[in-house]
Amino acid sequence: MATGRRKGVRLRARQRVGKYRIEGRLGDGGFAHVYRAMDTIEGVRVALKVPHAELITDEVLRDFRNEVRITAKLDHPNILPLKDASIIEGRFVLTYPLGERSLTDRLQKRISVTAALDLAEQMLEALAYAHAQRIVHCDVKPDNVILFKDNHLRLADFGIAKVAQNTLKGRGTGTVGHMAPEQAMGKPSKRSDVFSAGLIIYRMLTSKWPEWPYEWPLPGHERLRGKVHPEMVRFLKRSLDVSQRKRFRDAEQMLEAFERARRATERYLARKR
Repeated sequence: MATGRRKGVRLRARQRVGKYRIEGRLGDGGFAHVYRAMDTIEGVRVALKVPHAELITDEVLRDFRNEVRITAKLDHPNILPLKDASIIEGRFVLTYPLGERSLTDRLQKRISVTAALDLAEQMLEALAYAHAQRIVHCDVKPDNVILFKDNHLRLADFGIAKVAQNTLKGRGTGTVGHMAPEQAMGKPSKRSDVFSAGLIIYRMLTSKWPEWPYEWPLPGHERLRGKVHPEMVRFLKRSLDVSQRKRFRDAEQMLEAFERARRATERYLARKR
């Protein structure tokens, strides 16, 4: 083990980790704990992701170094930048800017069609940029969609999701309920990211989360038809096809189709008003 820390040990409020003072826990996952912390030198609050110590082997650390170098080149307003990756007091610590909330939190309340389309476009802009750089996210889900002031969206965990997937491959890839069928079989691709993004957009527009076997029409279909233009319905049906060959080939193609469907939906909504 690279860290030598005991399994399951969590950081406590007011505990110091290097220059960071822990303020509370933001979330837990199969790969890491996430904390809200104060950078006592820069005077700003940050999010700290601390992978579970029992998972951080020398091999995993090598994978992290490789992925950090790759994803550090991702410079896009809708991608959450990694501020720092360090070993502090025996712990591997990843530091990110702190958002206001995750999309998971936002989904606890109703989202208007206009707001949902705006968030969807920002998410697809991030994915399309990454796919153009030949980077697959592997774990597109609401927890990894972080919202900042004025609903500015940033997609998180590029590269980190890939390492987590490889590390946890004995427990399945990605996150159950958020991934494409072929990804559940251990074969993620750009088309898998397309499927996961489609799930999120469908949820925002219908308040329903589709589940296996993803047979069309999905739950919430009638609500969807009453809220958006038929072109948006066709866009989502293609995004969520269980056959990856029938989906958009990547988020770049998906974004182009979404923009057409969004314009059609905005005209549709204007006529309704």
